Amino acid sequence: MRYLHTMIRVKNLDESLAFYQRILGLAEVKRIDNSTGRYTLVYLAAPADLAQAGQNQAPLLELTYNWDTEDYTGGRNFGHLAYEVENIYSFCQNLLDQGVTLLRPPRDGWMAFIRSPDQISIELLQKGQALPVQEPWASMANVGTW
Repeated sequence: MRYLHTMIRVKNLDESLAFYQRILGLAEVKRIDNSTGRYTLVYLAAPADLAQAGQNQAPLLELTYNWDTEDYTGGRNFGHLAYEVENIYSFCQNLLDQGVTLLRPPRDGWMAFIRSPDQISIELLQKGQALPVQEPWASMANVGTW
């Protein structure tokens, strides 16, 4: 397993970038504007992590800016921790065997979500390309929110 990023939602992207870049000194590594989903993702890295972040896309802070305004309550502005795993299916099966609920099963062979005991959302991503879609994962429904 490898740590990838922490995602937080921001209400004002310019204000947030000013804080993280000018005040904390983080640097923008990557940006994704998605007009269909109506959001922008900005990935930042600390100065000492820049070379590694550029090569490995980790460790990063992901700022998620949803174009449609929303007031985040109940900690919704904190998004998730993200980890890369060698085999999403075997990793998730191990979690199930230990009694962990898969809130978003890896139906696509790529991504799953669970929550910590303190309800912190954790994203699990398949290393490299998505695995071929297979059962029982393809038929598993989402549970709750992540």
